[in-house]
Amino acid sequence: MIPVNGITNAAVKEVERPSNTWKIDFEKGRITGKIDNLDAVKQAAFKILETERYRYLIYSFNYGAELEALIGKNPSLVRSETARRIKEALLQDDRIQDITNIDITANGDSIHAKFTVVTNYGSFEAGREVK
Repeated sequence: MIPVNGITNAAVKEVERPSNTWKIDFEKGRITGKIDNLDAVKQAAFKILETERYRYLIYSFNYGAELEALIGKNPSLVRSETARRIKEALLQDDRIQDITNIDITANGDSIHAKFTVVTNYGSFEAGREVK
């Protein structure tokens, strides 16, 4: 016999939270106001890619990118792994839908990546250089 009670399966609605955040001036190391939507995602993407994954205990293991270990490796491995790791890092953010037009250049002691980030608010070009 299956018990019957007053609990029903209610429809669950996902609600998108606002992406308001503090605007950081990385050159001066200061907070300079607030940003939202596409600008907030640009800043988040920059910060994710500038943070090496697993290095800082303050961040979860899902935050950051594992790029520094690829320097000096086989160039074909570097190109494919860099693209995969950038996508993996950025797609942790729910506002980012896809990473396209990925172009990776490996020069022995450095890696340079250019790509397009597709978000809920529009797209933007981004890049990352690892030395």
